[in-house]
Amino acid sequence: MSLEKRDRPIGIFDSGIGGLTVAQAIINVLPNERLIYFGDTAHLPYGDKSTAAIQAYAVKICDLLIRQQCKVILIACNSASAAAYELVKEYVGSKAKVLNVIDPIVNYIGEAYTGKTVGLIGTKQTVNSNVYRKKVDELDQNIQLQSLATPLLAAMIEEGFFNDSISESVIHAYLSDPHLHDIEALILGCTHYPLIKKQIEKYYEGNVDVLDASQIVAQHVKEYLELHNLAAEQPSGDHTFYVSDFTRSFEESTRIFFKRQVNLEHYPLWE
Repeated sequence: MSLEKRDRPIGIFDSGIGGLTVAQAIINVLPNERLIYFGDTAHLPYGDKSTAAIQAYAVKICDLLIRQQCKVILIACNSASAAAYELVKEYVGSKAKVLNVIDPIVNYIGEAYTGKTVGLIGTKQTVNSNVYRKKVDELDQNIQLQSLATPLLAAMIEEGFFNDSISESVIHAYLSDPHLHDIEALILGCTHYPLIKKQIEKYYEGNVDVLDASQIVAQHVKEYLELHNLAAEQPSGDHTFYVSDFTRSFEESTRIFFKRQVNLEHYPLWE
């Protein structure tokens, strides 16, 4: 494997800044890697967009990431993973490896929760696509998946409402839904949700395992790079962050999601 390939960046894209929770987790376990992040802020949230629209955005974003010579492209968005993963994989072909955020979580569930009841919260797109249910059923591990669309959560977090009484009310209203009764674990099926993980854990008082997808996905990316001899052996430059629509509040929120100052570059998908 040429050094050149190892030193190429990892491309990550999401509908907004939620995927920065995954980016942060990846940097924690792979400090040598250089990330190129694209937040499609002009079109967020993806959760209420059609499959065709999400696919069109995803292909356009991948064009940019391929031009940046990314060795791996991670779809760091559950809605886009559900709607566009197969298409993107085909579109990108041999130019880069494509990973999604759903498969690592499903594999984790299969290993840890055989014969148990697991809850899932996510956007309408993620839940209605039934992609988690299909993949969990394919495991044939007698896992009962109870899903609930929680469309207000991502928008609430994007607007900075978390760890306060507003978010507490919304979270309680969703988690008390009968669909989520008697679960033993809860999949946070949206990359925004790690920011409210503590509030969700508080609600369950330790009786339900709250699964932070960003940690699980980061570990998967690490194992994938090592397995395919693609891991960078030394630090290879600064991370780059693009957004399709620039707002000041987004820059503020980026700091909260990413836990550090980030310089955002404006890159409109359509001129």
